[in-house]
Amino acid sequence: MEGFFNLIIEVWNQDFLGISIGNVVISLIIIISSIILRAVVISRVFRFLENLAKETETEADDILLETLEKPLGNIPLALGLYLIIELLPLSGIADIFLTNIVKALIAYTIFSVLTKAIGPIFELLAIKSWVTAALSMWLERFTRVLIWILAIAIILDIFGVQIGPIIAGLGLFSVAVALGAQDLFKNLISGILIIAENRFQPGDRIEVDGKLHGIVETIGFRSTMIRLFNTSPMIIPNKDLSDVNVINHGELRYRRIKWQINLLYSTSSEQLKSICDQIGKFINSDKEGFAINPGQESFAKAVEFGASSIDVEILCYSAEKDYSHYTDLKQKLVHKVMEIVRNNGSDFAFPSRSVYVESSHETDT
Repeated sequence: MEGFFNLIIEVWNQDFLGISIGNVVISLIIIISSIILRAVVISRVFRFLENLAKETETEADDILLETLEKPLGNIPLALGLYLIIELLPLSGIADIFLTNIVKALIAYTIFSVLTKAIGPIFELLAIKSWVTAALSMWLERFTRVLIWILAIAIILDIFGVQIGPIIAGLGLFSVAVALGAQDLFKNLISGILIIAENRFQPGDRIEVDGKLHGIVETIGFRSTMIRLFNTSPMIIPNKDLSDVNVINHGELRYRRIKWQINLLYSTSSEQLKSICDQIGKFINSDKEGFAINPGQESFAKAVEFGASSIDVEILCYSAEKDYSHYTDLKQKLVHKVMEIVRNNGSDFAFPSRSVYVESSHETDT
């Protein structure tokens, strides 16, 4: 038995390129342990911290945990790789290369945390400050790109890659690209102007007369996506939306109802006055869902003697901006107007024309 154990020890110490089988086995154990530790950290430790965070009133701790969960899972892997480097008798290029990999993994973890934190931070800014949703989205994307450019530069520097000549080459390349991508930069600048002027935001209903009418979904660097009312998306270059008149229905305060109803000429002045007064009282009642517009009073008034009717104009506003509520209110108004007109002994006129025939009798002389 003693000889057999000696054989095991001999095989265990057998090496290839200076690395023994024992070191390889231990390295595999370290790798597996690192993966298990990563799973434990994410599944157990973070879940425990999330339960604690749910009990607090502030959102800052929830955002912090959401930001750190995946990036910090790289720490056990970096630690395991570092232990392997210390264990193995490496030297020269191999030692430097693996050490740089550990440094790069740590740098990647740090910048991953930063980029993950950008989204929740700008979401809070969009809710609690002057930063609009579209501007927040643009700033978030720009910051992410800036962070990753810095991360790539640092990782390249870790591996000894000189970034100065690369930046100089990119400068010359960017000049060539700029000459061939003028439309891209026009759209980019137009998108910045749309955001800066706050012309519209995601979720707004906008209309370009005769061209489109829909809901803004995203305002990108190059184009804006608008969801039409038939649910199909329309992608429009930003420069096309920057140079036209855009009606932003998302900023409306009230929905207006402006009708003209036609009453019979047989309607008496008392009936006409009663009809207008009752309709006016109905539309000025806030209990029915109508809005009081400080800039324009709601009314129902006889305004004109038409060709075949007495014309009554009705002007009022809906308190609800939602289209379904708006149509419900118009339907309610239709029923009430019909009821008021007929209860007052009148009716609605329709276009008509009367023909008078005059006859003459000749007298024989």
